[in-house]
Amino acid sequence: MTAVLALLVAVAACTLHSWVNATRWLRRPAAGPVEVTEAVAVLLPLRDEADRVTPCLRALLAQRGVPDLRIVVLDDSSTDDTAEVVRAVAGDDPRVTLLTGVAPPPGWLGKPHACWQLATRTGPAPTVLAFVDADVVLTPYAVAAAVTELRKAGVTLLSPYPRIVVRTAGDRLVQPLLQWLWLTFLPLRAMERSPRPSLAAAGGQFLVLDRAGYLRAGGHAAVADKVLEDIELARAVKRAGGRIALADGSRLAACRMYETWPELRDGYTKSLWASFGHPSAATVAVALLLLLFTAPPLLALGALLADTPLVAALALAAYAAGVAGRVVSARATGGRAWPDALAHPVSVVFLGWLTLRSYHLRKRRRLSWRGRPVT
Repeated sequence: MTAVLALLVAVAACTLHSWVNATRWLRRPAAGPVEVTEAVAVLLPLRDEADRVTPCLRALLAQRGVPDLRIVVLDDSSTDDTAEVVRAVAGDDPRVTLLTGVAPPPGWLGKPHACWQLATRTGPAPTVLAFVDADVVLTPYAVAAAVTELRKAGVTLLSPYPRIVVRTAGDRLVQPLLQWLWLTFLPLRAMERSPRPSLAAAGGQFLVLDRAGYLRAGGHAAVADKVLEDIELARAVKRAGGRIALADGSRLAACRMYETWPELRDGYTKSLWASFGHPSAATVAVALLLLLFTAPPLLALGALLADTPLVAALALAAYAAGVAGRVVSARATGGRAWPDALAHPVSVVFLGWLTLRSYHLRKRRRLSWRGRPVT
């Protein structure tokens, strides 16, 4: 019973930390009308995005509150009609520039190389660079609000995390873990204040950076071979003396990351090994997650069958505390709380399986994304 009580205390502490992060330290940019006076370049890398770039680009063209806005699009060796779709949507809008990308040289992965081409082929006038993925749809004042928050926070890099759109059972089980993990285990205020590069997080779907600080950190050239280029860019900013911040961007942007289960599975598989590092670290982390958030309902069931009601009650309380943490995360980031949070133990099992798959395929050198090898 002592072990189960300790488990309850540990899960409750995680949930309390989520609540403190969500209610006190998570930045929330204003979603209403704001205006910025500095020049801003929105940078959009595209590779085979003909089927979904239209809503993203239309939302960029509808941005308000940024009088000096440039939209620079890179067609990264697409094999579909991406460039034609961009031309059709943008028309003759003078704010839009369409660039043709070149294949990444040795030592570069595709996404960092595309972003670096955008950053270095944009004119010198913009003082802020905003990187946006093709699966992100911004609200009308999103760019202005994010730039305002960047300057208000006094940071080099701001990551306003979009609201993740979920539709399928796979989405609902896996996608909410993104926000839940950093709200539960990352001390947001300490991350902003600490110069330690290891204490960093960011989401590449929507990143806003002070241009001078970005270049001082080496830009995407500093993370040329990194699968998690967004997190590594945040670390590079810190190494260069800059500061970073996470923000709830659910009122600014929505993102449908993957359309199908194979896309979602492969998307996480390509990068989870880089999240955890050495396999032994991944083993310990996944084991702890399973112990804290998947074991409690199993222990409760076993205790009921063994006719030990007090142990069962403690285990159920630990399960409830884990569910509460998921609810806190969902409500803080525009996600779906009910009934999805009840399946949190299953979500953690899926995370463990995806992590195992990631290391297995990396060991066999079978990881790829968008037709390009990852390792």
